[in-house]
Amino acid sequence: MSKLLPKQLGEKILENIGGKENVLSVTHCATRLRLVLKDKGLVDKAKLNNVNGVLSIVEQSGQFQIILGPGTAGKVANEFGKLVGLKVGEVDEVKARKEELKTKNNTHFKLFLKHLSNIFIPLIPAFVGCGVIYGSSKLLMNLGVINKNTYAMLGVIGKAIFTYMSIMVGMYTAKEFGGSITLGGAIAGILSSPGLAKVAINGKNLVPEQGGIIAVLIACMLGAWLEKKIRKIMPSILDLILTPTIVLLVIGLGSIYVVHPLGVMLTQGISNVVNVLIDKGGVLVGAVLSGTFLPLVMTGLHRALTPIEVSLLKETGLDLLRPILAMAGAGQVGAGIAIYLKTKNKKLKNIIGSSLPVAMLGIGEPLMFGVTLPLGKPFITACVGSMIGGAYISIMKVASIGIGLSGLPLTLLVPSEKIIHYLIGTLLAYVGAFLLTYFTKWDDLSDDMGEGMEANSVLNEVLHLK
Repeated sequence: MSKLLPKQLGEKILENIGGKENVLSVTHCATRLRLVLKDKGLVDKAKLNNVNGVLSIVEQSGQFQIILGPGTAGKVANEFGKLVGLKVGEVDEVKARKEELKTKNNTHFKLFLKHLSNIFIPLIPAFVGCGVIYGSSKLLMNLGVINKNTYAMLGVIGKAIFTYMSIMVGMYTAKEFGGSITLGGAIAGILSSPGLAKVAINGKNLVPEQGGIIAVLIACMLGAWLEKKIRKIMPSILDLILTPTIVLLVIGLGSIYVVHPLGVMLTQGISNVVNVLIDKGGVLVGAVLSGTFLPLVMTGLHRALTPIEVSLLKETGLDLLRPILAMAGAGQVGAGIAIYLKTKNKKLKNIIGSSLPVAMLGIGEPLMFGVTLPLGKPFITACVGSMIGGAYISIMKVASIGIGLSGLPLTLLVPSEKIIHYLIGTLLAYVGAFLLTYFTKWDDLSDDMGEGMEANSVLNEVLHLK
């Protein structure tokens, strides 16, 4: 079955949702066509799930969401908008996630983790760009392609994210927790100021930035909280002068005496624990981390790892977690190949054929949503198979110099001497998951995929994977 063009796919979707009179608004994100409908009862879910190109359907936050995959959702949305005569909007991913979290997954702990995620998401492009430049410059220098001066210039560019990262984290933390961006930057500036070296507490001079990102997060969260409290009681005529002054004095002195030492202890502790676990735990730690990462993604708990990764990069310049976690996606690829060879379902083959390339590039959502999760057992065999790659990566101490990439593109952020080991680990995860999935008995989907894809819709609702 040939893949439908965006316009054709839009027409097929429209046929099964009650016609254009039933559509109130059209928006999209990276992977989903998001519709607000007058009457959801008019939707024929079974037929819609069987449309070639539809990976799954989800109902969240009052929206009827049709998962189409990266690159496709935007094109189909534009054509769909023309068909129904409505202006198409593009959803702000962060805002959309906030709203869905409030209505579907609103626990205090998970909401806090989501706040942390929102702080670091805007920094990812800089981490990727700087990491690629810095890693490439080291490789080119070792090969003798560039001279020392060029290497130094590229080093300045490649390390730029770390030069002012504390300030940026401080600003985004204040913004995320409802404070003033500039006060967040100023509080972070206190903790990274060279002047801290002249300040002695208990007879010992402080070390600028030694508290790491954790100290900045704590101080700026407290700053945002204090600022909001003060603004509620401060007369408007005095607010501009007194509120920022009080916040900076209280949080600044508190940071010097309490938050900075606490940050030092936590940052060094986390760095030591991760390094010791991977150094001593080796096979076991690598296997467990890679094998459980996607289940963590389902619960939203994976967001707790981002500050740890950033802290490792700030403290040591290397992230030992990222390559291990990337093996989870590699396991999905191996399982996908096995399913492609075994399944008799033509639509499933088409979904796998279009999902595998992007999954190898680190975008695993289409493969997970459309293939392994609906089948059940292959998702488990994919996770277990990935443990082989994770174990190897851990043993070989493969690290990255940045975050934001996964799959094969992560090689751009892996030091040149470790790239071969990262590729071997990826291949092991592919093979392990392939063999487990191929030789494990699982129920194939029939040619009528309605029932299977309905199950997938329920999984998307419950697990909140996107």
